[in-house]
Amino acid sequence: MEALRVEHLSKYFGGVRALHDVSFSVEAGEKLALIGPNGAGKTTLFNVLNGQLKPDAGRIYFFGQDITYLSPYKRAHLGQARSFQMAALFPSLTVMENMLLALQGTKSSRFQMLRLYTGYNQYKAKAQKLLEFMNIWDKKDEVVGFLSHGEQKKLEIALSFAPEPKLLQLDEPSSGLTAAESADIAGLIRSLGSNMTVIFVAHDMDLVFGLAERIVVLHYGQIIAEGTCEQIGADKKVKEIYMGIEETRGNARTG
Repeated sequence: MEALRVEHLSKYFGGVRALHDVSFSVEAGEKLALIGPNGAGKTTLFNVLNGQLKPDAGRIYFFGQDITYLSPYKRAHLGQARSFQMAALFPSLTVMENMLLALQGTKSSRFQMLRLYTGYNQYKAKAQKLLEFMNIWDKKDEVVGFLSHGEQKKLEIALSFAPEPKLLQLDEPSSGLTAAESADIAGLIRSLGSNMTVIFVAHDMDLVFGLAERIVVLHYGQIIAEGTCEQIGADKKVKEIYMGIEETRGNARTG
C-alpha cells in the first residue's frame, strides 16, 4: 500500500524554480531518504508535503486521499508528523513537561491550557514509554535548555511520535550530532520496522546508507535519480554532482 504519492509537483518563488515536476511514491512502512546538494529543494519539498507551502502545480495523495491543499493541522490529524532541523522545543520547561504538552496537543482537550500538572496524569505512562524508547527517560526532570544538542534532537523526535503518526518526516535528524549520537538515532528509527513510514532529509551519508531502504536524489528542484542504496551508490550522475561539489569546496579552500 502506498503511504504517499507525489505527482508532478512544482513550486516557484517569483522567478526561482524550487521544485519542478517532482513525482515519487513511498510504500507504507518504508524508510525513504531525500538527498541532494544545498539548494536542491529538499526543505521546500518537505514544506510542501507538510502543508506549510502550497504547490503551484501537482498533487499529493496520503493513503489514497488527496491532501494537496490541506492545512498542516489537518494533515497531522490524518497521521502526518514532522521534526525540524532546528529543534522546536520549550527550552525553559523540563523534558517531561515538553512531552506532556505534545501528548495533550493530540487530544480534544488541547485548548485547555490552564490546568494543574496533575491534570496530565493520564499522559504520563505514554510519555515515559516514548522517553524510554529514545533513551532519555533519565533526563525527564531536566530543563530542556540545559540538554546537549543530541539529547534535544532525541526529545524532538520523541515529540513527533506523540500523535502516533502513520508518516514521519525528519529534517536532518543527525545534524550537529557526533558519529555515535547519529548511529544511536539511526538505530532507534530502524527499530520501528514497518510500523511507521519515514521520509528523512540528510547530508550524513552514513545515516542515509545505514537507514534508507530507498533514496531519492534532488538537484535544482528535480529528481535526477531514484533507487536502492546500491543503485544510488553506483549512479554516475549522482557521483558527478557530489564530486563536483567537493572539488569546488577544495578549490575554494586552496584558492
